[in-house]
Amino acid sequence: MASIPASHQDLLAASVAVIATVGADGRPQQSAVWFLAEDDTVKVSLAGSRQKTKNLLANPVVDLFILDLANPMRYLELRGDAEIASDADYAFATRVGAKYGADLRAYDGPGEERVVVTIKPVRINAVDMGG
Repeated sequence: MASIPASHQDLLAASVAVIATVGADGRPQQSAVWFLAEDDTVKVSLAGSRQKTKNLLANPVVDLFILDLANPMRYLELRGDAEIASDADYAFATRVGAKYGADLRAYDGPGEERVVVTIKPVRINAVDMGG
């Protein structure tokens, strides 16, 4: 698995990323998401009923893009495959919520379950066009 270079590790503390999935019609679908990064592993908590979750279950190809808001000429892109696991007990969602000061249950409908999406990068683009 590819590693995130030290030059861009700081972006793993960013507040938001954009996740891109492939829809049933073959077109990209993008959403801003909250995420957690630990030891070069990036994970996202998604509600099971959302379109991005449905897209990933049908086609686990994923792209995660983190823009450096202080220097928009610098970004980190993780292209790879999504590994999806149940988070029925909200264990991971609770950890994500702690990072953002939120309870993710508040964003879910009655009886909805969450999944953990682990991004397995096959290519990492760490770009700094400013120097």
